[in-house]
Amino acid sequence: MIRFSVLCRYVVCTALLLVFVLTGTQMSFAQTSASNMDAVLVVDVSNSMTQSDKNKVSNEAMKMFVDMTSTRKNKIGIISYTDKIEREKALIEVNSEQDKNDIKSFIDSLQKGAYTDISVGVTEAVKILDAGHDPANAPIIVLLADGNNYLNEAAGGSQAQSDKRLQDAVKAAQSKGYPIYTIGLNADGQLNRTTLQQIATQTKGKFFETSTADKLPAILSEIFANHLKLKVVPIKSFTSNGQIQEVPINIPNANVLEANISIMSQKSVELKLFDPAGKEVAIPSNDVRLSRSSAYTMLKLIKPQQGDWSLQVKGVPKEKIDINMIYNYDLQLEMEPLKNQSFQAGDVVPVKAALVSNGQKVNSPDLYKQMKGTLIITDKTDQKTSEAPLTNTGSGFEGSFKIPADHAYELKIKAEDASFYRETPPLLVDASSAAGAGTTSGQPTTGADAAEKPFPWLMVAGGAVLLLIVAAGALYALSLYRKANKGFAGQVAIEIVDEDTGDKSNPQYKKLSSFKGKVRLHQLLQLAPEFQETDKVILLPGKNDTLIIENRSSCRIEKAGRVLDMSQGKELKKNDRIKISLTSVNKSVFVDYIV
Repeated sequence: MIRFSVLCRYVVCTALLLVFVLTGTQMSFAQTSASNMDAVLVVDVSNSMTQSDKNKVSNEAMKMFVDMTSTRKNKIGIISYTDKIEREKALIEVNSEQDKNDIKSFIDSLQKGAYTDISVGVTEAVKILDAGHDPANAPIIVLLADGNNYLNEAAGGSQAQSDKRLQDAVKAAQSKGYPIYTIGLNADGQLNRTTLQQIATQTKGKFFETSTADKLPAILSEIFANHLKLKVVPIKSFTSNGQIQEVPINIPNANVLEANISIMSQKSVELKLFDPAGKEVAIPSNDVRLSRSSAYTMLKLIKPQQGDWSLQVKGVPKEKIDINMIYNYDLQLEMEPLKNQSFQAGDVVPVKAALVSNGQKVNSPDLYKQMKGTLIITDKTDQKTSEAPLTNTGSGFEGSFKIPADHAYELKIKAEDASFYRETPPLLVDASSAAGAGTTSGQPTTGADAAEKPFPWLMVAGGAVLLLIVAAGALYALSLYRKANKGFAGQVAIEIVDEDTGDKSNPQYKKLSSFKGKVRLHQLLQLAPEFQETDKVILLPGKNDTLIIENRSSCRIEKAGRVLDMSQGKELKKNDRIKISLTSVNKSVFVDYIV
């Protein structure tokens, strides 16, 4: 319940903010960073994929994608489909290694089915992003399939219906900015290349093709890097001699957040790591994460020291080993605002850009040392694009552009080195004749009439304050009424795991909007007798689309691997995931809160 005094303070603050806005006070907002992603991995698990991927390398590739993801606000969802959704995991925020392990275990549990309909997988992927996408993250869909449909005609499936669903899903992804990267598996020569290429092209993703599943981890690495404006850096490829072999690892500057080192080998390898001072670093440790699979070994160095590291690798004799690295940076490239607001043909437009982190300009000569800057110019009138090199000043990039004609131009700066690249948002410089004296976008011009008579800002602000104070009383009265009838937001996804067998149920999605005031978990589990103890696990609507969960039972509730005391209630936010371990049966209930 909002206290009246708190509400009044809120109103006064709002009123003051309104006064600042009305009187022309300028406010700046930090741009959101796209260094995190919301990724939905979609895989065809029909029997047709048995020939394309006999050893389930697609599963290993998806797990590698998960391992490369940093544990800081990235989200991952998984879909396996045939002609229906076989298994599904909504977007889960990856905040710990345990979160990654849960996702990888889910991937390992995927099973094959009889038929396939590609429209089912793409449609569901769009829905998952709609339900859980964080606007601050970069959305992405990765589709692994052969592109062919094998419909169950006895169940009423038709190619025309499937084509229409796929077309609608692709249009939705395109309009919402969800790029779809498609990977075509062509082991049996039956790849439907056209469909997968069209999906990628229309959504501004990228199409990959491979005739061997062994290349999937490398493809997933490239997709991961490309989407986050990173580059896959080849380190070394060699055939193991059965002895220790030295592999140099260079950390080029102090701005590397993570260095992901992938060691591709079908056989297990032994590793030792030494820092630039020659001191051995424990694997794993706080700053070195280790993940192993049947197809790869992954080392993740957290905020590694700049300099030349050494990796010692000992593999099985005659085993081929490929080592690559992806650096992860928390950096953006920002262009300085243009001083002039009007342009015409012949004008010289100076441009400058610099790398920033957390809103602050980065001062790192080592970071800039190997970088090059390019000005990308798009003539919006002729739809032609050209490039011009920029000068690297050691703290940024600068140059100029001479306007050749009375056209509108889009300017964008790209900075890159061997390990990553960044681009500025485009800036429109309008020098077209139709615009008269051209302008830069986002800088509105003012007319002379506006200066003739001052606008009564104070009267407007005072009236707004009075109106807000009157509204405060009404809001307070309304809040009293709403408390007794408060509804829920969003839905929960529920999975049940048999701890004896490891079997997992398909996720059940339960909309909370039909409940008022509170709901017991037992109700959401359809009052099944074996889950009777969950009758004392209670969900309540919280503030700002959150859930409050109270545990009055003997169940153990964990979040991110930590046991929580929920007897007094704990808040669940969007995309939080909890595990409820039952005591009467050896089963666990996983609950994801989706808004």
